[in-house]
Amino acid sequence: MILRIALAGALLALAGCSETPQGLGGAKSDVAPHQGTGMAYMVPGWKAGDKTGWEQQLKTRTQAQDDHAKAK
Repeated sequence: MILRIALAGALLALAGCSETPQGLGGAKSDVAPHQGTGMAYMVPGWKAGDKTGWEQQLKTRTQAQDDHAKAK
């Protein structure tokens, strides 16, 4: 009986070892974000490669998500 409990415990402990790593997979790119992706999902008026426009868009999005700015 004790042997079965020990064996079951060992099997449960080893079951966690077989889990696959959950790293940040996915597509990686060597291109800077402001260079664009070539996809049609862009803000109207923004052109790929416009770093200043990219930074302005990020600033605008960030400000729109700021709850303190919304409350004023």
